[in-house]
Parts: sequence; C-alpha cells; structure tokens
Amino acid sequence: QAQLAESGGGSVQAGDSLMLSCAASGRTFNNYDMAWFRQAPEKERELVAAISRSGLAKYYIDSVKGRFTISLDNAKGTGYLQMNSLKPEDTAIYFCAAAELTTLSEVRTSAYKYWGQGTQVTVSS
Repeated sequence: QAQLAESGGGSVQAGDSLMLSCAASGRTFNNYDMAWFRQAPEKERELVAAISRSGLAKYYIDSVKGRFTISLDNAKGTGYLQMNSLKPEDTAIYFCAAAELTTLSEVRTSAYKYWGQGTQVTVSS
C-alpha cells in the first residue's frame, strides 16, 4: 500500500528554522510530482509549495518565497521542505501530497492522489 509520512514538525520561536521530510513507501513515487500543503485552525488547506518529479521545476506561494525551499531526493524516495525565518502565521499542520500534476500551482486537494497524515508546526512570537 502506497503511503506518505511526514516528520520534522515541532514548536519553535519566530525566526527559527525547521526541515520537514516526506518519506514515501509501498511504491515508487518517481512518476509523481510532490507538494506541501498546510492547514491552520478553522482555515482551508492551502498549497505552500510544489516540485516536479524531476526536481527541476518548483512553485511557491508568495508568502513563503525566499523563506521556504522544496526539494526532492528520488533515490531516497523522500521530499523535503526547508523552512527558514518562520513566522507565527506559518503555524499549521503541514501535509505532503503526490500526484501527476498538469500545473505545479494546483490548489485543488482533490487533484492529489496520495496524502501524508500531517505534522504540526507551531511558531511562537
């Protein structure tokens, strides 16, 4: 059974950094693009960043550009989200997802075939 599993979340102070990991198991995800979403309390799940299966193309929402970096290690079957200069508004549950995307800016959660269980990121001021 194909699965994605996030790790690396935690509680940090504003300005700190965290690296999230998304490990794939049960099948090869080399043919899938990968994305990170987040969901804050009482808010909809939003796309944060996405990366093509080759790792050559990346997409970021404006609020994380210059602070977050998405990457992919297909040999390890693992994706990453490096988060620097964290702000309290980054507080959310972060999910990784995989799909064969037609555009990396795909925001519809229904377009993603595989999801992880989420990891909590809390940033205090």
